[in-house]
Amino acid sequence: MFLNPLQAAELFIKGLIVGIIASAPMGPVGILVVQRTLNKGRWHAFVTGLGAAVSDLLYALFTALGMSLAMALMERNRTVLYLKLAGAVMLFVFGLYTYLARPAVRPPSKNRGTLAHNMLTGFAVTLSNPLIIFLFVALFARFDFVESEFRPETLFGFAGIVCGALLWWFCLTGVIDHVRTRFQMRNIVWLNHAIGALVMAASLVGLAYTLYNI
Repeated sequence: MFLNPLQAAELFIKGLIVGIIASAPMGPVGILVVQRTLNKGRWHAFVTGLGAAVSDLLYALFTALGMSLAMALMERNRTVLYLKLAGAVMLFVFGLYTYLARPAVRPPSKNRGTLAHNMLTGFAVTLSNPLIIFLFVALFARFDFVESEFRPETLFGFAGIVCGALLWWFCLTGVIDHVRTRFQMRNIVWLNHAIGALVMAASLVGLAYTLYNI
């Protein structure tokens, strides 16, 4: 198999978007990263996000394998169509859930711990939420990320997912660290409102585009 540089770049960009969307909602790990930025410092929080990104990669690989098998066993065009329609619906539900979410804020730990410990807890918190598989199914279907056969370009897509997640955590911890004296935890609700609204809008546009091209 020969590597197609243009397809590799395209998949990397798609992976970058997938990684950001999967990481952006302020769920348990997002709250943990914000709290650690405020109480332990930016880099203890960033490695927490790094652990979450590793967990996301494992779930992304598992999801892609399952979708590839489904495409290989069934008629590809029809399978892709159904996956896109289901993905748009699931993405809308995810956006609505994010918009309505009121994440619980727990008292922060007074123990800074090591960077390795903070990374491990970020990994464990994310790994304990297998429902993220449904989000990856929706995103992979929406962006035509998965093929029935392995291509070397796909590796660039998965690298993009990790880079997208790390980019989100790097930017989030940087912003929170910069405004730490003015930041209030209730601002997280407004952040979820914005992210949820954007995801719902994108899912509706994707659904309309898919139905138009049937």
